[in-house]
Amino acid sequence: MKTGGKTIVVTGGGSGIGRELVLDLLDRGARVAALDVIEAALQATAELAGDHRDRLSLHAIDITDREAVESLPSAVIEAHGQVDGLINCAGIIQPFVKLDKLEYCAMERVIDVNFWGTMYMTKAFLPHLLERPAAHIVNLSSMGGFLPVPGQTVYGASKAAVKLLTEGLHSELTETKVSVTVVFPGAIETNISTNSGVAPPASAGPSQQERKFKMTSPAVAAKTIIDAMERDAYRVTVGPDAKTMDWLSRVMPEWAAGFIYKQMKTLLDR
Repeated sequence: MKTGGKTIVVTGGGSGIGRELVLDLLDRGARVAALDVIEAALQATAELAGDHRDRLSLHAIDITDREAVESLPSAVIEAHGQVDGLINCAGIIQPFVKLDKLEYCAMERVIDVNFWGTMYMTKAFLPHLLERPAAHIVNLSSMGGFLPVPGQTVYGASKAAVKLLTEGLHSELTETKVSVTVVFPGAIETNISTNSGVAPPASAGPSQQERKFKMTSPAVAAKTIIDAMERDAYRVTVGPDAKTMDWLSRVMPEWAAGFIYKQMKTLLDR
């Protein structure tokens, strides 16, 4: 589905990939409803929208609040007259600790935002999308949704749930006008630790010299995602790390898991 002239809802639109998705969509001629839990972050996105600001609406909302989410479609339609697409980008990580040291409250928060937030948004907007001549749902999973990342096990489980939710939805909507895409970003240059309320670890992991892959910028990630949306892709990996590890995890799953463990071991031992 081409995005020009369409109305697209984007969660997590106040920062990172979500902000770049909003700006890229506006550049392509779309109308955008940007959602974020932090109103000031949305205002900052709006300032960057420049001359496109008249095609942008801001909605400060907690996507884990089901009642609030259920009221969103009417607000978006009131602002833009229609809704043609949904990009579930909002997500958080867990503290960088192993499962035995992770508090239940942290586990529940990750599952609530990453899985239930995506579920609530999808469930609320799907009836409206089904009424459109063409519509699209894009859900962001993660490289951690198909490959174990020690210290992010619950995060990975939440993103694996998003993967299967999206793939199941794709099958259910096969004979409709609604296309569905699942996205697997690798390492992206965002402030996800801060935005997740997770204290930055003593080391953010491997140094740039130690990294096997270069991190992907949010702008490049956003372009990759929207390009995939416009060609109705079934799935897309974002970044050289996600692309390579996607292949390795299927061909040599145990070796791939061991490779990631070695990358994360220093961080977990601190």
